Parts: sequence; structure tokens; C-alpha cells
Amino acid sequence: MSGRLKACFASVFTSIVGRLFIAMAVGVVIGRFAPGWTIRAINSFGGTFAQFIKFFVPFIVLGLVAPAIAETGKGAGRLLLVTMGIAYASTLFSGALAFGVVKGLFPSMLASGSLAEMSAVRTFPAYFVLQIPPLMGITTALATAFIFGLAMVALDLPSLKQTFDEMRSAVAITITRALMPLLPFYILTVIADLTASNKLAVVGGGCVTIMVTALGVTTAVLLVQYAVAGVVARRNPFRALWNMVPAYLTGWGCCSSAATLPVTLRQTRKNGVSDKITDFVIPLCSNVHLAGSMANMVVYTAGFVVLGGGQIEVGAYVEFMLMLSVIAVASPGIPGGVVLTSATLAETVLGFSPERYALVIATYMALDGMGTACNLTGDGAIALIVDRFAGKR
Repeated sequence: MSGRLKACFASVFTSIVGRLFIAMAVGVVIGRFAPGWTIRAINSFGGTFAQFIKFFVPFIVLGLVAPAIAETGKGAGRLLLVTMGIAYASTLFSGALAFGVVKGLFPSMLASGSLAEMSAVRTFPAYFVLQIPPLMGITTALATAFIFGLAMVALDLPSLKQTFDEMRSAVAITITRALMPLLPFYILTVIADLTASNKLAVVGGGCVTIMVTALGVTTAVLLVQYAVAGVVARRNPFRALWNMVPAYLTGWGCCSSAATLPVTLRQTRKNGVSDKITDFVIPLCSNVHLAGSMANMVVYTAGFVVLGGGQIEVGAYVEFMLMLSVIAVASPGIPGGVVLTSATLAETVLGFSPERYALVIATYMALDGMGTACNLTGDGAIALIVDRFAGKR
């Protein structure tokens, strides 16, 4: 037993979520006891790292979306289009549901403008911030990815595909060996600054409300998905959802759709979906069906919009959700990939400053597995629907 406990504690401290919680705790201590010059020094790192994220996001989109489009290929035809259509409809529905909830609840549940009011109490400006302008905007990167991805499908360009495959590998290794290891230090700088400026108490209470709301919304999304799947596939929705619990819990634990894929495949087959449909739908949906991530991003960003004294605008969030439903395909298999990929989008569409979006990253990453778990469990519902109509064919 002692060996298992040691292994459990070791996994907690070595996981990204564990390191983030440790970074938050250390940030509170530094912000509480360190002198002002220390806060300004670590803010220099935080500001520069935020610039690097903003610079790198277009490469994430270009390097991951274009190869993903090319890999869909010309095969599967109508089945591919139907599956992707259902996946995108589910993703957008979850965003709309989340928006309706936060639009109705957050203005009364959260202290509107509290973060903006507290920001004037004490400030610790960075000594310097290295400016790293991105080579292209997020929309430009997305359009470029679609152009080259579709060209690789239509013209069968192996050399170009190899180039983008190598670019994807470069992007992936940068994320895993640079962005993710440094992310806890970035969160540490955010929490330290919040503590030193006396804003943590206000933000902390709001974060709990935001997290609980996100959990409720993602749970509601799954219930709706399996209710629809149960009616279409003529299955017991509660039994089907219960069979997917191992995939849900695995997604919570590892925060990666790629790592959870074997469990999702196994549990989907347990729901009676044919092997061919399972092997086709689940890997595809792990890239394009991001209902949980969409719901979480709407809840978290809307929460900080209200805390910052802003209004949750319908037009801005419609644009945000439509863009995010496409951009998010750049993030499967990467813990926290959605919230990192969305940085520039949140700044340009929703008006977030890099400093305020850092709060979104901190709260989102604390429970990143919640979105992943909802994504993967929802994939099983889509597989039931597709199997009902196309399984025999």
C-alpha cells in the first residue's frame, strides 16, 4: 500500500495539474512576503512569456490544422461529412448552452467590476517585457491552414504534406518541452502579482463560482447529448452514459484526448457500436468534437468579462464560438491546448488584455481535465448516432 501511495503522490507532483497547484501555492507565498522589486522582476518573465504565447499561437494553428485537414483525405465520403457535421453542431450547441447560462447567471452571481476596481490598489510594473510580434494574425493562420490543407487533399502533394508533418512535429515538441514546462512559472507570476496587489481574494471567490458553473454546464451537455443519442439509437441513455464513465474519469486524470483514446474506443464498443464505426468516429471526433472545451471557454471567459466590469455581448461570443470551433482542432492531445490556442482570439474578439487572459489560463488549467472528459464522453454519443444510420451500410 505504501508503494502505491508513494506512486500516487509522485504522479500528482509530476502531472501538469499538480505542478500548477504547486505554482499557485508558491505564488501566494511570494506575493504575500516578497518585496516589491521581486514582484516586478517575476512580472518581467510573465510579460515576456505572454508575448511568446501570442507569437506562437499562429504556428500552432498552421502547423496542426493543415495536416489534420490533409489526413482526412478523400475517403469515407458522406460518412466523414456527416460525422464532422454532428461533431461541430454538438460543439456549437454546448457553447450556446454555456452562453445562455452565464448570460443569465453571472451578472448577479459575480461582483461585476471588482477586478477592475482592485487593479488600481497596487501595481508592480515589469522592469522590461520583450516584445515578440506574431508573424501573422490568428485569422490569417487559419485561412492559410485551410488553403494548404485542402490543396494537399485535392492535389495529393506528398512533399508539401511531409513539410507540414515536420512542422507539426516542431510545434508539438515546442509545446511539450517549452510551453508546458514553463507554464507553471507563468501561473506563479500571475498569482504572485494578484496576491501582492491584494486582488487574489476577489478573484479567488469568483474563480470558485466560475469552476462550479463550468462543471454544471459540462454535465448538462453530456445529459443532452446522451438523451439525443438514446432517442436516435434506441438505447437506454443512462446505461450508455454509465458505460462511458471510465473514459470520463481517464480524461479527467490525464487531460489528453490522445492518451485517453484507447479507453474511449473500448467503452464505445461496450455500448454496442460496431467496430468499424467505432474505429472511424472516435479518432475523428477526438480532433473535431470539443463540446466540453467550448463550454468551459465560454464560462471562464465570460466570468472574467463580468469580473472586469464588462458586458457579455452576444455578437462577440457568436464570433468567438464560431472561430473557436475551428481553431480548437489545433489542440487535441495537448493539456491546456485549447486555452493556449485561444489567447489571441480572446484578445481580438473579446477584448482581453494579456494580463487578464492569464487569469483565464490559471483557472482553466486548474480543472483542464473537465473539458477533456466531456469531449471524450460526448464522442461516444456521436458514435451511437452514426452507428444507427450508417453502421449497417
